[in-house]
Amino acid sequence: MMANLNTLEHLRAFLVHHLSAVHHVRLINVAYALGASYALLKVIQVIRRRLKTTALRGPSSPSLLWGVSKVIFLSTDSGEVYEKWAEGYGGAYEIPWVLGNTRIVLCDPKAIAHLYGGEPWTYVQTPFSKIGTEGIVGKGSLLTARGEDHRRQRKTLTPAFNNAAIGNLISVFYESAYKAKGGWDSLIEEHDDGDAVIEVQNWMNHISLETIGIAGFSHHFGSLDGKKTLVEEAFNSIGSTNQTVDLFFVMLAQVFPWLLRLPIARSKHWQRLNDTMGEISNAFLTKSRKEKEAGTLSESEEKSILGLLIKAEDQGGQRHLTREEVTAQAKTLLLAGYESTSISLTWALIELSKNPDIQTKLRAELLEFGADPTYDQLLNGLPYLDAVVHETLRMHAPFSGFTRMAAVDDVIPLSKPVRTQSGKFVDHISVTKGTYLSVSVPSINRSTALWGPDAKEFNPERWIREDGIPAAAKEIQGHRHLLTFLDGPRTCLGKGFAVTEFKIVLSVLVKHFMFELRDGPETVIEIVNGILPRPKVAGEQGTAAPLRVRRFE
Repeated sequence: MMANLNTLEHLRAFLVHHLSAVHHVRLINVAYALGASYALLKVIQVIRRRLKTTALRGPSSPSLLWGVSKVIFLSTDSGEVYEKWAEGYGGAYEIPWVLGNTRIVLCDPKAIAHLYGGEPWTYVQTPFSKIGTEGIVGKGSLLTARGEDHRRQRKTLTPAFNNAAIGNLISVFYESAYKAKGGWDSLIEEHDDGDAVIEVQNWMNHISLETIGIAGFSHHFGSLDGKKTLVEEAFNSIGSTNQTVDLFFVMLAQVFPWLLRLPIARSKHWQRLNDTMGEISNAFLTKSRKEKEAGTLSESEEKSILGLLIKAEDQGGQRHLTREEVTAQAKTLLLAGYESTSISLTWALIELSKNPDIQTKLRAELLEFGADPTYDQLLNGLPYLDAVVHETLRMHAPFSGFTRMAAVDDVIPLSKPVRTQSGKFVDHISVTKGTYLSVSVPSINRSTALWGPDAKEFNPERWIREDGIPAAAKEIQGHRHLLTFLDGPRTCLGKGFAVTEFKIVLSVLVKHFMFELRDGPETVIEIVNGILPRPKVAGEQGTAAPLRVRRFE
């Protein structure tokens, strides 16, 4: 009996072993089949793209693995790299990318206007960009919405950023600016020589956070009063990862976007920022919803951007926002309000420190004007302040560029013909669904071909002289012929908010203080990558930009 049982047990074990082996082989075969199918699909897509997309000239690939991506990512000024290629290949050219992929670069004004004009429907975010953005602000944001969802969300949010709404916020901007002035006065009083070295970028971060807190959420974060905030800590942690590892990770993730979801250090930093912004936003939203239900929501809270989002939850039709969308917009508001304005303000103070004559001229205009300007006066009454602000936005756009993917086959017009690989000149290019197209914002904003021989110089006078903006630059259809705020249906909704805050903070600080580079005219300014590229003084930790500041008497 025992022998029979042993025999049966051996037979069972034999069958289990071999059936498992067969199952394992089948799984491997399925995996191979899926892999082969995917590879075949990609080959078919590449062939179709090659057959139907205009074959453009462009730089040769320095690396079979990386294409030119490494050249661009490691460049101290990627705009100059793109501009040099444009000089050689014209207003549209093709560059080799990671793992044999390619993308078309547009620098022709007519082509860029076409790309921007149809972008939410014809040209959409790449998978890399979409996954990356959702990793920071979640799903449902205006940044990732497409088609009708984008139109609906933008229509709902527009009233929060019209002229009337911004005009009602200038007291908030002034409050933040004068709080910073008070803090700087205290720092200078601590020094007998009448000046102090102040890390201005950190202060600009505080101003931006405090402003967006009050204007967007009717909440004082307290950052200008010395309080530590979780959101600032989360923002500041982004630049702490290993830059070399991060570089290769980013390059590979553009081909394999699912890498962004791996639990590595970089992804953990982004997730921490997402979680932190989510906790803060949800706390404000929950509080406001309860106050709205109880009828105790204050007038200022009701008119805040958060109040508008809460109201949109109850609306139907074209102005309704889901709870997921409301949370995503709140996080987007924090992100955009904190990053871009603080970067632009820091660059303005650096440029004024490098150009004392421009600083003196700006201060003279502000002092002659006298009282703090109203919103209308900021728009029309201070031409040199306007010139300095827009020259900063031209020279140092917070966004270095963008890449979009064609959602359908399309034909892109050109203002000037380009020569194709076959030697033929064409005044339009055909692109197929799935084609990647890039625009380098710095290469357009600082293009010698568009802006003239002094395009690389910080020269606010160009915005005042009658012939200061060349005809070629006027072909760019963005805000003030710049791509800083993009263009078309995806033009930055908060550009008026950002420019007004920029002008008010700069006017208050320049009227009361003088700025110098801490280490003199030879001070080197570097770029460090965080959420957006930021300036820093060479040799400093993180994104520190210390300047020597003294009171203007």
